[in-house]
Parts: sequence; C-alpha cells; structure tokens
Amino acid sequence: MKNLLFLPLCFFSLSLLAQPMSEKAIDSFVEKVMKSFNVPGIAVGIVKDGKLIHAKGYGLRSLASKLPTTEHTLFGIASNSKAFTAAALGILVDQGKISWNDKVRDYIPEFKLYDPYVTEHFTIKDLLTHRSGLGLGAGDLMFFPDSSDFKLKDILYNLRFLQPVSEFRTKYDYDNNLYIVAGEVIARVSGKSWDDFVEGNILRPLGMEESAGSFDRLPSNKDVIDAHAPVNGKVQVIARSTLQVGHSAGGINSNIVDLSKWVTCLLNGGEYGNKKRIFSAEVGKELWTPQTIIPVTAPGPYQVHFSAYGLGFGLADVKGKLQASHTGGLEGMVTQITLIPEIKLGIIVLTNQQEGGAFVAITNQIKDGYIGSTGIDWHKVLITNRNRQLQEAKKITDSIQTEIEKASRQATQNVKPLLGEYRDNWMGDVTIYVKDGQPWLSMKRSRKLTGQLYPYKGNTMVVRWNDRSMDADAFVSFGLDEEGQGKTITMRAISPLTDFSYDFHDLHFTRK
Repeated sequence: MKNLLFLPLCFFSLSLLAQPMSEKAIDSFVEKVMKSFNVPGIAVGIVKDGKLIHAKGYGLRSLASKLPTTEHTLFGIASNSKAFTAAALGILVDQGKISWNDKVRDYIPEFKLYDPYVTEHFTIKDLLTHRSGLGLGAGDLMFFPDSSDFKLKDILYNLRFLQPVSEFRTKYDYDNNLYIVAGEVIARVSGKSWDDFVEGNILRPLGMEESAGSFDRLPSNKDVIDAHAPVNGKVQVIARSTLQVGHSAGGINSNIVDLSKWVTCLLNGGEYGNKKRIFSAEVGKELWTPQTIIPVTAPGPYQVHFSAYGLGFGLADVKGKLQASHTGGLEGMVTQITLIPEIKLGIIVLTNQQEGGAFVAITNQIKDGYIGSTGIDWHKVLITNRNRQLQEAKKITDSIQTEIEKASRQATQNVKPLLGEYRDNWMGDVTIYVKDGQPWLSMKRSRKLTGQLYPYKGNTMVVRWNDRSMDADAFVSFGLDEEGQGKTITMRAISPLTDFSYDFHDLHFTRK
C-alpha cells in the first residue's frame, strides 16, 4: 500500500521565527502544492487544544464530476485504519478479554507461519508491530491491487508459505497481512465483525456518523472522492479501491470533521467530549510506546534521534517532542495523520491522488509553525525531490524500452516452450498464452494483473499491465528444464517507484 517519500535534508531560508500559519497562508500553500503535485483534491484539518481550528477542502473531489472537496468529503484513509485496529484490541484489553501478550493461536488455532517456533510464540502485540521477520509488504498481492478473489480464509492459510527475510522480532519491515489477522482476533473474541466492533465501539461513540469501516458500509456516498493517478502522463480518474478484504489493515473511509474527533480522543488519552472514555489512559500510552526500532540514518531538520513503531503509529522525536503519525495509501489516494501530544496538536491531510509528497509538504509546513522549526520551504524541497525521482525512474524505464525495441527487431523469440500454466504456493496460477499472435500473462486470482509480454534479454521478458495506472510493469524470467521447456517463473518490478505492495519478487511459479 503506497510507497511514500523519504525526505531529503535540504534547507531554504524562510523566516527567522516560526509561528502558526494563518488560514490565508494555509490556503495559499495547499493550492500551490495541489498544482505542483497535480492533485485534484485535498482536505486539511488542524486540531489544537481540543478544538478543530481548521477544516477545509480544496480543489475537486473528482475530475469527472467537477464537484468541490469539502471538510465532509469522504476519503479512504487506508493504513491510518491500523490505529483503529490497535485501539480496538486495546478496548478488549480494557475489558479483560485479552492480553497484549496472548498467543495468536489461542484465538485462531489455524494461524500458521513459515517457522513453527514463530507460529507458536507469535503474540497479539506481534501482529501490530511489523517485526514478524517477513519482508516489506509480503503477501500484499493477495489484496492489492484491488482485483483479487482472495478471502480471509485464503490469506490466513497462505501466510505459512511466506518465507521470512530476518529473524523474529529483530527488524522492522512493514506488513499489512498481520493487521488483517489482528482484525480476525477482534472478531473471534468479540463475536462481531471487525467493522461492527470498530464502528460500535469507536466511530459511533465519537460521533463519527459519516464514517464507516469500509467503503461499502458508508451511510452515504454522495460526497465521496474519486481515485486519481497518472495514466500515460495525464492524471485521470481510475477505478476506486473498495478493499473487499483487509478492512482492519486499511478499510476505513472518513473525512476531516469525523477524523478530528478521533484525533481529539487520541490526544486526550482515550477520552472524548463530556468525560466519554473510548479506551483507558493505559491503552493510549501503550499505542505510543516504542515496540520496534526503526534505524535513523541522520537527525535531519527535525533533529530526530529515535524512530520506532508503536501499535498502529510510527513514533519519533521531532525538535525534542514526541510525534505519533501514520500514512495510508490505496490506488489513487494517500493520507497522513500526525499528532504531537505535548502541544495537543493534530494535523490531518487527505488527498485523492497517489502523490505522497503533497501531504508531507502540507503537514510539515503546518507543523513547523507550532514547534519552532524555521528555514524550510517544504513545497520546494519535496517537489524538487519528486521531480528527481521521476527523472531517475524514467531513465531506467526508457532504457528497458530501448532493449525491448532492440529485441523486437531481432529474430522472433520462440515462446511456444514457455506457454502453459504455472503455480505459486500463495498467489495461485499464472497462465502464459498467445492472443492475437502475441504472448500474454494473466494471474488467475487477480484480474488486474493481466498484460502483454515483450521480449527483453535471454529468457527474460517484460510484462506491461493493461491497467496503466499501476506503474508496476515487471521483468518475467523463465527457468528452463533440460529440454528447453519453461519450468519456473520469477518476477521483479522494473521501476524503483513501484509500490512495495506489488511484491512480485516474493513469487516463485513452477509449471503445473
């Protein structure tokens, strides 16, 4: 789910003293960011000292409808849903129904990972902390892009085939599937679906009446964004992800007005409104307690000396203050929620285009005015960085295209020995076939992963997916048997900007 930007450590003189941005300054900055990053619509919320002091939509919720974005416009918040899952488990802890260190298999007996020891010792807290030993985004192709037929039972079963890349509890690697498992723990303990539990115990008590655990459960879809992404160089409306499985990892749809209530609750240690307690102060503290260390390569402009993952939140020291934050991304939409508890500050930025630099620029520029950070024009820093990334990626993809054209001018590659069906343990079947005289690849369990194959070098071809919004074309390498027939297939994304959830590199197909 969306690979977002790393921030360069660049400085530009702005002012001598930081102060909170005025509404006019925020409006101007957001408009500038929208234009530079080509984002049709953005919504921004600021919570300070328990009050929603800025709630505004900018631009269009959809390039198709041309309707405006407002503070009530609903976005998929994607992985910002993970904090709700962690809090929901915390509610069960408060109720005495579970403990953070209970074994997952006590509640889901069929839960099984590749390593038997890890399986038996895996705790509820381990589900939330990205320290399982699995690689970045392992198994995400079972629900991303939003086109597969995998059900919850399939994901639970297939976890056993995902091979670890590090030792258990030794390294941070972001994971979505284990948050799906966490949602199932909630369901089995409470007797309610994750959606029902979260809506009944968090959303509705907070008065988040316009929000829901998934797109399909929204009370109304009259004010909802369309997803957008560049397609052949032009931003346009793309198919909207509805995320049929995995709501506990990224399903919630919400808006600025509703999310401000959630942010206020978090900043108040689980309390909201007239002494209404959603979860205990102890649970709130646990959410923001470092669990898994994330290496810090340099302190940067915020003088960051530690970084870690808590329960549903990334944690860091920012100018000497704790910051708890998270991002989220699905096809055509990316979001960020940032909290600085010490000064009772919360910043919410929701966007309807998959450009992480836009929400980072807005969040950081607003944040700087509250924490005394000066001298950085985040718009300039991040658009410069983004343009550099795009140029570097284009050099790579252009060089691949040159090789494809060169191979196409040479003798026609004999694809007949490669045709047939191949199977991966967790992704299922892929078919190599000929259509209209050209070789094609199709993943049987994910309809969007279908595309034409082009000759490249040796036994490696390139697949270009029919859905050009994905930016995920990949190398397809065939292993041959002693008779020269296709025996195995491995894959790897071509562009360095391809989202990490396209974990083609974890696949290993063998001929059926």
